[in-house]
Parts: sequence; structure tokens; C-alpha cells
Amino acid sequence: MLVLISPAKSLDFDSKPVTDKYSQPSFLKESRLINKELKKLSPKDLSKLMGISAKLGELNFERNQAWKTPFKPENAKQSVLAFTGDVYQGLDAQSFSETDFDVAQDTIRILSGLYGVLKPLDLIQAYRLEMGTKWGVDGHDNLYGFWQEKVTKAINKDLKNAGGPLINLASNEYFKAVNSKKIKAEIISPAFKDLKDGQYKMISVFAKKARGLMSRFIVQNKLTDPEELKAFDLDGYYFNNELSKGKNWVFTRDH
Repeated sequence: MLVLISPAKSLDFDSKPVTDKYSQPSFLKESRLINKELKKLSPKDLSKLMGISAKLGELNFERNQAWKTPFKPENAKQSVLAFTGDVYQGLDAQSFSETDFDVAQDTIRILSGLYGVLKPLDLIQAYRLEMGTKWGVDGHDNLYGFWQEKVTKAINKDLKNAGGPLINLASNEYFKAVNSKKIKAEIISPAFKDLKDGQYKMISVFAKKARGLMSRFIVQNKLTDPEELKAFDLDGYYFNNELSKGKNWVFTRDH
């Protein structure tokens, strides 16, 4: 199976990577093209474009100017260790064994506004560019237009090697970068809900962490059969047969 997750805005390029293994992103040519356009934007432009503070605009201006290839362990870091948001707290790649990293490299793909699609050990440099940013590049109205065909083709190629199904643990914003109609495998979309005020609701921060936990569960148990996913029980979640419909699998937690 192949697992899709979203990237994170929060990054860690300070701590030393826990593995020496690394790979190169597949779409660096495209990333260079996007970065060339990003370099033209002032801190003020970036703040306006991304709806971020002046301080963050300045930080990302500096990141864009400093961004350059080739990527080496001295100037870049493995994507799964560089991202540190809720999903990555659940995934906790810092505690992976070398075998876990090998399995993750074959199983997990990270969607990205700048890099298209990343393998966990692909080296990246710091950036901020959300897939949903309303910014045209290379004659396209937005990043979806720029990436969709390339990303979909890459995922189909990886599915051929990994085998299906595609486990969609990415957010809606990022999954829209995939043309699901052209995916040559079954797509299973797990959702995570917590009991609140007598009802099961998706609470963003918990759901993000759970996506990471499920990715970890798949990697550490070396799952190949999607049915085995229904045994996912980390952090008190369990498969809810009643709320699940078709390939939209719901996992709930009662606290």
C-alpha cells in the first residue's frame, strides 16, 4: 500500500538527523522553477500572499533567497525529520529504526507545494508554500494546475511498485493536488473523530496527530493488507464499523 500525508508549516533544521540515509526529491527541476519566482517576492508580498505576519514574511523571504541546489546533508535535511507539525508528532520518525526508515521510504509520500511529492528521506531546504496558495506559476493559475498531472503520474508509478490501495491520510487541501479519477488503485480515506458533547466530531489537532499515528502503525507493522488497518488502536482510537461507509473508514475515540 502507499500512504499520502501532508507536509507541515513548522520545521526543524537545527537538530541532528537520526539517520544518515537520504535521497533526492524527484521534482527538483520544478522546485527550482518555483523558487526562482518566489525569490522575486518581497517580504511584504509574501505576507500578503500567504496571510502571514510581517515577521514570518521576512523569515520566508530569507528562506527563499537562501534556497539553492544541490541538496546535501550539510545544507538540507530529510523531509520526514524536517517537518514537525501535529502529523509528524504522531509519526515520530525521530524514534524510527533503520528498518522503519526503509519501510517508510517505500510506503509514505508527502505532498508539498514546493516539492510536489516527497519520499521521507528526500532532502529538503526550509520553505513555506501551501498547496492551496492562490499563486500562479509557469502559466498556471495556481499550484494545483502546476502539480496535479505530475503528482498523479508519480503516485501511480509508486503504486505500481508498492501495490495498492492508496491510503489517503492527507488533508483536503493537499489531496486536491491528486487527480483521484486517474489513480490506478482503490483509495481508502480514514477519518478520525472524537466524542464531544455526545457526538463524534473531527477535531483538527487530534485528527492530524492520528494521521501520523496511523502512518507509524502502517510502517512499524509493515502492513500490506488494508484490512489490517482496521486493527489500528493507537491513542485510544478504534475502527467504527457503524460510521464507516464504503472506503471512507472512520476511527473514533471516546476518551
